[in-house]
Amino acid sequence: MKIKKRKRKFKVGSNITIKHVANIELNTNELITLKNKSSEYDITKKSWGYYATPSINMRLRNNGFLTAIIKNKSTKNKFIVLVDKKKKILFKNYINKENIKVIKWLKN
Repeated sequence: MKIKKRKRKFKVGSNITIKHVANIELNTNELITLKNKSSEYDITKKSWGYYATPSINMRLRNNGFLTAIIKNKSTKNKFIVLVDKKKKILFKNYINKENIKVIKWLKN
């Protein structure tokens, strides 16, 4: 694994600033875990690509996340998002402000 620290900021959506803080290069079968105070999220590099999320119906749910496919109505770009169950109102406010619609909630 290689980690390269980055210092860059850029704007997205309606004046949201994103801070790019690092690039991480994984080798095959390496995993990184992103953590905060109440949850964790894994990304695993495979020879054919990546497991971009832990299991939707088990680990994500057990860590308090809901999974959805969303679409930006303006650009037509689609994304997979993980929404903290305790912050669904913040997510709803965000998608309304950013002109995004939920295509599908992914459940069991």
